[in-house]
Amino acid sequence: MLTKKKKDIVISKSRRHDKDTGSPEVQIAVLSQKINELARHLQGNKKDNHSRRGLLKMVSDRRAHLKYLKKKDEGSYNKLVKKLGIK
Repeated sequence: MLTKKKKDIVISKSRRHDKDTGSPEVQIAVLSQKINELARHLQGNKKDNHSRRGLLKMVSDRRAHLKYLKKKDEGSYNKLVKKLGIK
């Protein structure tokens, strides 16, 4: 589970300005952190199908956010993908 402290660290690394919490970059970064933690959980708990479904939902949500960001601002998209190491 993503604690508030971890979430604040992720947000501070990818936000556009001081009070930014809802930009696509922040949402993608938070989703990526959640995906990584849940993937680690599933490596040890292979039969946890309910969490696996949640993971797949988060991955598709992140994909939709990435598609939106690429359409709106491709430079920001490229920088974020490189920073997060996705794709």
